[in-house]
Amino acid sequence: MLRIGLTGGMGAGKSTVARILAEHGAVIVDSDLIAREVVAPGTEGLAALVEAFGADILAADGSLDRPVLAAKAFADDEARAKLNSITHPLVGKRTAELIGAAPADGIIVQDIPLLVENGLAPFMNLVLIVDVPAETRIRRLVEFRGVPENDARARIAAQATDEQRRAVADVLLDNSGPEGAVEPVVHELWERRLVPFERNLRTGTAAEAGAELVTTDPGWAAQAQRLIARLRVACGGAASSIEHIGPTAVPELPARDLLDIRVSIADAAALDGLCDALTASGFPPLAGGANDAEPGERLHGSADPGRPAIVRVQVAEQGGS
Repeated sequence: MLRIGLTGGMGAGKSTVARILAEHGAVIVDSDLIAREVVAPGTEGLAALVEAFGADILAADGSLDRPVLAAKAFADDEARAKLNSITHPLVGKRTAELIGAAPADGIIVQDIPLLVENGLAPFMNLVLIVDVPAETRIRRLVEFRGVPENDARARIAAQATDEQRRAVADVLLDNSGPEGAVEPVVHELWERRLVPFERNLRTGTAAEAGAELVTTDPGWAAQAQRLIARLRVACGGAASSIEHIGPTAVPELPARDLLDIRVSIADAAALDGLCDALTASGFPPLAGGANDAEPGERLHGSADPGRPAIVRVQVAEQGGS
């Protein structure tokens, strides 16, 4: 299954994009909803919070009084760590259950407000960022949600910056236009990238790049870094280094729109297991001998039709002069 990370700043319209994707057939896993579900009345999560923070965190109807809990849990680092130690494992367990229940050919969209802040981007096959300028988001929060302007500005300032989100964005969805303007963009994304990506991932098929040379793309370096971050997760401790190489690593030269990544590993015995891990992570093997493989080199591609790549897995030379 394909795992998509979806995030954006407060007021960006992330829920709108999630709704459109759900209408196309995506399985939505909403972190905010899960966080509320695991501490609903009658759950082990709420019982654990009461034991840790006291019965006064309960409202009259037995539900969690969130402002009271926040006042206690965010009073100091120790209290916040206690809260996280209770809720995070429960959220993780429920998230895993929902993902595990999805069909094998499913496209999972994980709606995670703090995806960037928690460093989760490399664990997704693709990251979608709903992008709206901060001033527009503040206006929306004030006008449509009734949030006081000072509060809106403080909340936005406490989140990741627009630049930090854009750095992890494989797809930047501009939702600053009129209502409904983003819908055809999401539809095209679904048909032309997400559905083929899922199919390629499931069948172990690498996406092909065009043969023609293109002018230098200033985004190549950032795109390569996002792939490298995913490859580090897939390789675990097996990789001694992962580098962006080849023509796209030379900014002033035209090249095929094909990222070239070299993964060096120290142990030749790890090659077979690494091949399976890369395939499961969206980097399926290429046919033997394709693309001028060097002796002892394993070639993988990218299943993402929006970002073709060659991943060259090589055993690093030991010793030296």
